[in-house]
Amino acid sequence: MSLFDRFFPKSQSSILHITSQNGFHLRPAARFAAEAKKFNASIEAETRGKSVNAKQVNALLSLNLERGDHFELTCKGKDAKEAIEQLEAFFLTLMEDDRENESIKKEETEYESPVIDAEIISRGVAIAPAFRYKEETVKKECNLNFSEALANSLEELETLFRTHKENDDASIYLAQKELLSTIANNVDSLEEFELTIAEESAHLVGSKMAAKITDYKDILQRMRKQMGMETEMILPETPYVLLAKDLLPSQIEQLKGSKVEGVILKETTLTSHTAILLRGSGIPSLIADYSPVEEKGEIIMDANSGLIVMEPTTKDIQKAKERQKNNQVQKDIASQKRFEKALTRTQKQIRVFANVTDTVSAEAAKEEGAEGIGLLRTEFLFKEKQPTLEEQADAYREIFELFDEITVRTLDVGGDKKLPYLSLPHEENPFLGIRGIRLFKTHPQLMEEQLLAIFQAAEGRSVKVMFPMVSSVEEFTEAKTFALQAAQKHNLDISTILFGVMVEVPSVLFLIEEFNKVVDFYSIGSNDLTQYLFAVERTHPSLKVDEHSPVVYDAIKTVVEQATRPVSICGELAADPEAIGKLLKIGIEILSVSPKSIAATKEEIRHV
Repeated sequence: MSLFDRFFPKSQSSILHITSQNGFHLRPAARFAAEAKKFNASIEAETRGKSVNAKQVNALLSLNLERGDHFELTCKGKDAKEAIEQLEAFFLTLMEDDRENESIKKEETEYESPVIDAEIISRGVAIAPAFRYKEETVKKECNLNFSEALANSLEELETLFRTHKENDDASIYLAQKELLSTIANNVDSLEEFELTIAEESAHLVGSKMAAKITDYKDILQRMRKQMGMETEMILPETPYVLLAKDLLPSQIEQLKGSKVEGVILKETTLTSHTAILLRGSGIPSLIADYSPVEEKGEIIMDANSGLIVMEPTTKDIQKAKERQKNNQVQKDIASQKRFEKALTRTQKQIRVFANVTDTVSAEAAKEEGAEGIGLLRTEFLFKEKQPTLEEQADAYREIFELFDEITVRTLDVGGDKKLPYLSLPHEENPFLGIRGIRLFKTHPQLMEEQLLAIFQAAEGRSVKVMFPMVSSVEEFTEAKTFALQAAQKHNLDISTILFGVMVEVPSVLFLIEEFNKVVDFYSIGSNDLTQYLFAVERTHPSLKVDEHSPVVYDAIKTVVEQATRPVSICGELAADPEAIGKLLKIGIEILSVSPKSIAATKEEIRHV
C-alpha cells in the first residue's frame, strides 16, 4: 500500500439487495449494525436519496427497506476494503437466514353463530369470555439514574437471550438490546429518551416496518420500569380471551403466567416480534378486527380455522370443545410417543432424524426424540472467523457423542451463503458458480482442515460425510480421493467413515446408476433441488415455486427407484404434513427435519 493510500484510502461501495420476504427489519438490521461497528471506517447506507449511518440500527430501520428494494453501502477509512467485503458477505447470510413467516392454512369448519374471519398467528381453540386490554401505571420508589437504568435494561435483555437461546425467537432480545444501546447513546435522561423514541418511531409510521414500532415502545417501557414507572396489564383471575390492539413483546411472558386461553390482536402482523413470541408461547392467537365482540358470555376463538364465533350456540360450544380435545390429544400423543419408533399403519418403520446447526440444536433434537442427525450444517463454525482445526474437532465431538448415526455436510458456502474471511471471486450468477463441493478446488486447505477435524472427532464412530452441490460423478470421486489422501497423510484410520452426495443439482438425476458405483448414501436436499429444477432462486423477491409440484415428486421418485444405496430427504418438504404421505409412498424411509418438527412428523407417519 502506498503512503497516499494509507492516509487517503479509497471509498468502497456495493449494492445490496433485500431478498427476505420480511424486509430489512429489526433483527437483521441490528446484527448488521453490530457487525459494522467492528470496523475502523465510516459506513453509510443510501437509498432513494437518503443516507444514514449503517452502524446505527435505528438509522437502518428508518430506510424502510422492503423485499425487492436495494441500498448502496459505502465504506470510507482505514478498514474500508475489509469492511465492504465482510459486510457484503454478512448481509447475504442475514438474508438467507431470515425465514419467511407464511400464512397458516385454515381448516374448514362451520359454526351456527355469526363469525369473524381472522388471520392465524398460532393454532389452537379457546372457549372463554372476551376481555379487552386494560393497563395501569404503578409508581415505585427508585434511586437509579438513567445510566444505571440503562445498564440494568441491557443486562435484562442479555439474560433473556441466554435463557431462551435454544429457541428460534431468542434473537429478538439481542436485536432489542442493540436498538436500546444505539438510541440511548448520548442520552442523559428518561425525558430525552422518550422524545428520541417518539422521533425514531415516526420514521416507521405508514411503512411495512410499522409493526416494529412495538419494539421501540418495548424498550421505552423497560427503561421506565427500571426508573420506577411500571406499566402493568390488568388481567382476570379466571380464564379469558384477550382482545388488544397490539401487545409489546415483553408482555408475552406476563400473559404466559396468567389464565389466558387465547389472544386476538387488531393491529399487528405475522412478522412482528409480538406474533413470533406468541407462536413460541403456544398461546392460540389471531389477527382480526374484534370490534363487534362484546364482553359478555363466552366466545369461541378457533385458531385452527381462523374464526371468532360470537354468541356461540350450545352446539357450537360442543364442537369447539371436541376440537380442543382433539388438539390436546394429538399434542400429548405426539409428545409422549416422541421417543418411540414411527411406524406406518402397515407397520413399516420410517426413521426420523434431525437437521441441526450446532450443539444446542443437537441437544434439543435429542430431547425431541430424534433417532440421529440427518444433516449437520457445519457453517455455524465458520460464521465470523475461521476456526482452527482443534476448534472444529471439539465442536464436532460434542455433537457426535449425542447420536449413533450422524451425517455431516461439508462446508456449503457461495451463492447466497458467504463468509466474511473467505475470498470468493465476484460472479454474475453465484448460484451457478463456486459453491459447496467446488470449494475443494478453490480452497483445498480450508476443506482439508474441515475433513481432518471430522475424522479426528469421529474416533471410530460410523460418521457419514456428505458433499453438497455435486453435479457429476467425477466431482464426487475427486472430493472423496482428496479426503482419503488427507487422512492417509495424517495417519488417520477412516474405515468407519461413509461418503455420500446431497442430491440438489438436477444433473445427478440422470447419473444415479453411475453414482451407485461410488457413493455410500444419498440425501435429497429438496430446497435447492426445487430451486434448480425451476431455475428460480429461493430468495427471489417476486418469483415463487410450487414445492408440491408433481415435478418435484417425480425427481425424488427417480432417485429412490434407481438408487441402490440408502436415500433420505432433509429439505423442508420432509416435515410438511401435505408431503409426508407422498414421500413415503414414493419409498422414502428416512426423513430429516428440524428438532421442533420431530414429534409431529413421527405422529403424521403413524397415520399413513
